[in-house]
Order: sequence, then structure tokens, then C-alpha cells
Amino acid sequence: MSEPKKPAGRAAGKPDRDEADTLPAIDFSTFVLSLSHSALVHLGDAPSPDGPGAERNIPLARQTIDLLGILQEKTRNNLSGEEERLLDQALYDLRLRFIEISKGS
Repeated sequence: MSEPKKPAGRAAGKPDRDEADTLPAIDFSTFVLSLSHSALVHLGDAPSPDGPGAERNIPLARQTIDLLGILQEKTRNNLSGEEERLLDQALYDLRLRFIEISKGS
């Protein structure tokens, strides 16, 4: 069985120069925001990349919120003030929303 051909002049799995220039910077804040958005998608509060009509998935929302909690625990005293505030606020908001949705269902 032959392997699929890779595009010429481009390493496998790496975006080309134009794609890389339009992607957001990879840092702690974008990581936290990405996980937060995933949790909001699972809670049904943000649009899903799967398109309209995506189902709410409470177990996945809980898992993503728990991941952020682990991240908070493991990075304690190792974040800038801004990073710590972002993570604290994201967790507070997500946990509050999770409780609201859990009580409503």
C-alpha cells in the first residue's frame, strides 16, 4: 500500500507561511481560552465547529472544566498575574454556568 503524497515544499502537519501568519499566538492565555471555548461548546453556549444543531454534552463540559481545574492546581504560583486572573475567571464562569445548566436539566 503506498503512502499518500505530501504537498511539495511543505512538511507534513505544518501550516504553510500564510496559514501560520493568520493563526493566533500560542501562549498560556490562548490555551486557557481554547479550553474555555470547548467547555462552552459542550455546554451549548457557543457555536460548535460541527455546525448548528450540535448537542449539549454535559459530561464533556465537566471533563474540560476539570482539566482547567487541574491546570490551575499544577500552575499555582507559576503564572503571571494576568494569566492567573484569566484562569480564575474562566473557571468561575464555567463552573457557575455548569451548575445553572445542571439544575435546569
